[in-house]
Amino acid sequence: MRAFVVTRYQEPLQEADVPEPVVGEHDVLVRVDAAGLNPLDEAIRAGGFKQILPYRLPLILGNDLAGTVIRVGANVRGFKPGDEVYARPDKDRIGTFAERIAVAEADLALKPASISMEEAGSLPLVALTAWQALVERGNLQPGQKVLVHGGAGGVGSIAIQLAKHLGATAATTVSGSSADFVRELGADIVVDYRTQDFEQLLDGYDLVLDSLGGENLEKSLRVLKPGGKAIGIAGPPDPSFAREIGLNPLLRLAITVLSSKIRKQAKKLGVSYEFLFMRASGDQLRQITALVDQGVLRPVVGKVFDFAQTPQAMKSIANGGIRGKGVVTVTG
Repeated sequence: MRAFVVTRYQEPLQEADVPEPVVGEHDVLVRVDAAGLNPLDEAIRAGGFKQILPYRLPLILGNDLAGTVIRVGANVRGFKPGDEVYARPDKDRIGTFAERIAVAEADLALKPASISMEEAGSLPLVALTAWQALVERGNLQPGQKVLVHGGAGGVGSIAIQLAKHLGATAATTVSGSSADFVRELGADIVVDYRTQDFEQLLDGYDLVLDSLGGENLEKSLRVLKPGGKAIGIAGPPDPSFAREIGLNPLLRLAITVLSSKIRKQAKKLGVSYEFLFMRASGDQLRQITALVDQGVLRPVVGKVFDFAQTPQAMKSIANGGIRGKGVVTVTG
């Protein structure tokens, strides 16, 4: 089976012949038709998560897929060969830059019928991130206000649409050239981060979804109203995350120290900060499927690459500039 693998951190992906996936009793073997590209893929390749996600090298990268079921494990009841599906595999079982992958049934959902494989392949990670930030963690309600940073990106473009569906007022930060694009997605307030300071323009927000970290996150705390919440997907990780993934006491202490500054700033302002590392969920994907097929959410595919171009596609993540998501077509 062909796949693109990381053989050493910080080196380009290499095409390789790898063993066929092992299909357990609760697994579904999927032919990968399309695989989404995510900043997480580039971060893993660069070694950014090797302390908290100790992957064994060589590692097949890829965190999104849409494809067709080839066969199912003995205890699988929800899928059958020929089903068109999509998923974000569990963090311990990534590897969608390959011709085939075995995915746990619990992480899989039927793909939305109204969109293409490429569009479906772009969705799972970013849609689950937006859902878990706005619905699960943020409990966003009608009439509330949310600031979504990077509204033209993969997570941002879905989060804006979801926020509007939930009845919230959505503000976002983008470059001026993307202003009309995010307004079409539903953004109520658009801040050009190149010429404007969002901290000077926004105030009294219930929720911020931050994808940048650092100074941007610190400023985001100051646009929240008392009791508001900032959810960061770029870090720093917090103690709750360290407990959730079962890190050893030494790493848990290190993460506690790493996030202490931002948590103290939040507490002083009467707001809160949480780190979100999204998790796989077939149940949530089924709710997202319904919203896509109802026309509430639409995926945004900025560029499609052939499978052979996967290393170049990875470089595009580092370079930025793609609206929405980049996608690799694997088969079909």
